[in-house]
Amino acid sequence: MSNDEFRAVMSRLAGGVVLVTAQEPPLDPDDPTAPAGEYAGMTATAFLSVSLNPPLVLVSLRTGSRMDDVLDEQPLWAVSVLAESQRHIAGRFSMKGRLSDRLLFEDIPYVRGEATGAPLVGGALGTLECRTEQRIEAGDHALVIGRVLTARMPSEEGGPLVYFRGRYRQLG
Repeated sequence: MSNDEFRAVMSRLAGGVVLVTAQEPPLDPDDPTAPAGEYAGMTATAFLSVSLNPPLVLVSLRTGSRMDDVLDEQPLWAVSVLAESQRHIAGRFSMKGRLSDRLLFEDIPYVRGEATGAPLVGGALGTLECRTEQRIEAGDHALVIGRVLTARMPSEEGGPLVYFRGRYRQLG
């Protein structure tokens, strides 16, 4: 089996689209006056619920990616379940050779999560704040399992953003 054959088959599996976010740890964790790190964000389609009791979720991160590096140091992170109207957000945070994260967040409405300090996207269908429980190295990815600390549904308007056959799509 070739990589292209595997990729083609897996593209037939529809997935929900989320934005995973975190705040980098301070530059000097031992100095309470040190400036906090920047926000980091990444579009993900490999995200799923693992357990109800305790509430656990899993996200798959490409090894060596910016988000993999951030979550390797920062155990607190968040997830915003994107609505069909938020395709532009998904595209922005999945670009190759993209702008700095600071610029990516610049005109996106968000609030800081109370439990994590990570950005929670305004208008998302749901938001979760998580703390890393376990990391599993799996091929060229890291599977990060997080305990859900908060779960909210800020918006019930619209349907979910879905990724299928290499494109963002809407249900229906």
